[in-house]
Amino acid sequence: MAQDLPSLNALHAFEAAARLGSVSRAAVELHVTHGAVSRQIRTLEEQLGVALFVKDGRGLKLTEAGLRLRDVSGETFARLRQVCGELRQHEADTPFVLGCPGSLLARWFIPRLDRLNSALPDLRLQLSTSQGELDPRSPQVDATLLYAEPSWPADMQVFELARESIGPVLSPQHPRFTELSAAAPAALLHEALLHTTSRPQAWPQWLSAMNLELAAMRLGQGFEHLYYLLEAASAGLGVAIAPLQLVADDLKARRLVAPWGFVETEARLALWVPERRSGGRAERLADWLRSELQIAQ
Repeated sequence: MAQDLPSLNALHAFEAAARLGSVSRAAVELHVTHGAVSRQIRTLEEQLGVALFVKDGRGLKLTEAGLRLRDVSGETFARLRQVCGELRQHEADTPFVLGCPGSLLARWFIPRLDRLNSALPDLRLQLSTSQGELDPRSPQVDATLLYAEPSWPADMQVFELARESIGPVLSPQHPRFTELSAAAPAALLHEALLHTTSRPQAWPQWLSAMNLELAAMRLGQGFEHLYYLLEAASAGLGVAIAPLQLVADDLKARRLVAPWGFVETEARLALWVPERRSGGRAERLADWLRSELQIAQ
């Protein structure tokens, strides 16, 4: 004898109609039409081989089989509703841990944290950074915000947020600011360029896009993290290179300028979410990040 359950949608429609004593009220609760509920109940009767309702005047009455199924399905769906509510409450009470590189955290995320908390108060965001390379698969994080190039791994849900654009920046405090800011890009080949060991390919990528000779490039002071690199540039110590998103606020405030423009790379700023953690909160965060990045453009 087959032990498979009948259609769960049909069971759901039957349970609502039996509990509420009305197909019409069941349709309202389930946000479907009266006809849709009736069809689901007929499907269930066909699958079970028994009548569940009979006409009673202008209404319907449960048969003996219908009464038995009403009691069992009612208890089952009530328990399901209870457990689902408990799970939602548990998620609401649990912080959402976001891994983020320190430079991105300090220069872009934290200045927008108040807006995020106002827009998504139920997110209960907790920020996490690391001195080393971030691991999006770490069990300690629910999602990771970082720059990376496709393709994306199959075990991660990756929300692409923005293309990466990189370009050179310098401060008005630079001793040769007036001269340099008016010069052609080739003038940078005569500068000892500030750089970061975490992104050694940045200067070669930009210079190649400008059709400049890479062999003529001169690297000056190096920094382990982009945050320190940009602090050095802001202090007038040299010309640095950085993603547009991380210097956008500095450009607006004229703490830094970008006379030579930005070029797109193959990388994306993306929110990485392990499949085990994918869900509503991650999607809402991705939507907010995407809209915030569009505002900044």
